[in-house]
Amino acid sequence: MQLDEAKDKFIQAWGSLGSNWGINRTMAQVHALLLISPASLSADEVMEMLNISRGNANMNLRALIDWGLVTKEHKSGERRDFFYAEKDIWQVAQQVIIERRKRELKPVLRVLEEVREVDDLHTNPEAKAFVEAVNSLHTIVGQADKFLEIAVNADRSWFFETLFKMFNRKLQS
Repeated sequence: MQLDEAKDKFIQAWGSLGSNWGINRTMAQVHALLLISPASLSADEVMEMLNISRGNANMNLRALIDWGLVTKEHKSGERRDFFYAEKDIWQVAQQVIIERRKRELKPVLRVLEEVREVDDLHTNPEAKAFVEAVNSLHTIVGQADKFLEIAVNADRSWFFETLFKMFNRKLQS
């Protein structure tokens, strides 16, 4: 396979993967392009390479900056901004976890904490069942949040060593 074909296939696959995770396909493709580019690219270069509009390129570059996956760079003598993606996949994974926790788990935890404060808990069986279900959800979501916090703060080798030990124990039992 030629390099250009391999790059295109990777960009398309990363875009599909991103859309499966609930991220805009074009945003994931822009990220993939920057991830495999050895040097930072301008918005015009991103536009041209992915065949997308200027507005689409700018919107997705801003979103990637908001996610902490891309940084904006200024080059001496250039009026344009250039964009660079973090190349360390462990760092990328940690940043995605941070953002997903902030955007998804934390809001759910806040809502679950709020809705479990129900009146008539001791006299209404429906209220009791509701609070039990919400508390159960809160426990599971809270445990997932704590696990992801550990993953974000963990050293790469410790995390994978621990994960492999857990799977080995499970397989041996």
